[in-house]
Amino acid sequence: MGLVYIIFIAITIASYVVQSSLKRKFEKYSKEPLDIPLTGRDVAAKMLHDNGINNVQVTSVNGQLTDHYNPANGTVNLSDVVFSVNSVASAAVAAHECGHALQHAKGYAPLKLRTKLVPVVSFASSWITWILLAGILLIQTFPIVMGVGVALFALTTLFSFITLPVEVDASRRAVAWLESSGITQGEKTKHASDALHAAAYTYVVAALSSLATLMYYVMILLGRRN
Repeated sequence: MGLVYIIFIAITIASYVVQSSLKRKFEKYSKEPLDIPLTGRDVAAKMLHDNGINNVQVTSVNGQLTDHYNPANGTVNLSDVVFSVNSVASAAVAAHECGHALQHAKGYAPLKLRTKLVPVVSFASSWITWILLAGILLIQTFPIVMGVGVALFALTTLFSFITLPVEVDASRRAVAWLESSGITQGEKTKHASDALHAAAYTYVVAALSSLATLMYYVMILLGRRN
C-alpha cells in the first residue's frame, strides 16, 4: 500500500506542475496575436467550413478553459477568452475543439467509443462515491458491494484512457490545419502546438491518477490493507 501512496504523491505533484505550466503558457500565448485579424470564433468557423462541416455551430460559454465540442447538439463551445480574442492561444483552442468535430464527421473510432461510454460513466459517477464508501464499511461482510464500486470506478478509468488518443488526435488535426491554412506559420505554429501539448498533459495526469486510485480500491477489495 505504501507504493500506492508514493504514486499518489507523485501524481499530485505532477498535476500541480502540469496545471501551472498550462496556465502560464495559455497566458503567454493569449498575449501573442495572430498575423491575421481572426478571433477564436473566426478560426473555428473557417476550420469547419474548410472541412465541409456545415451542421456545427460555434457558440460562446462562460468561464476559462471551459471550451468543448458537444456532439449531441452539434456545437463547438468556446470560452469568452477564446471566442472573441485574436491570439495564438485562442486559435489553437478553437482549432482543437473543431478537431473533435472533424473526428465526429469522419467516424473516428476512439471518439465513437468515448461517446457511447458517456451515459454509462455519468451514471457511474453519480453513484460511485456512495457505493465505494458502503463497500469499504461492509468489506468484511458484503465484499460484493466493494466489487461493484471497483467495477464502476474501472469504467471511469477506462474512459480517462480512451480520452487520451481523442485529445491528442484533435490537437494533431488542429496544428496541421492551422499551418496549412496559413493562420499560423513558423514560430506561431510551434507556440500553438506547445499550448495544446500542455493541455494534453493534463489528460495524461488525470488518467494516471484514476489508475492509481483504481489500484488502491482493488487492493482494499483483495484485503491487502496495512
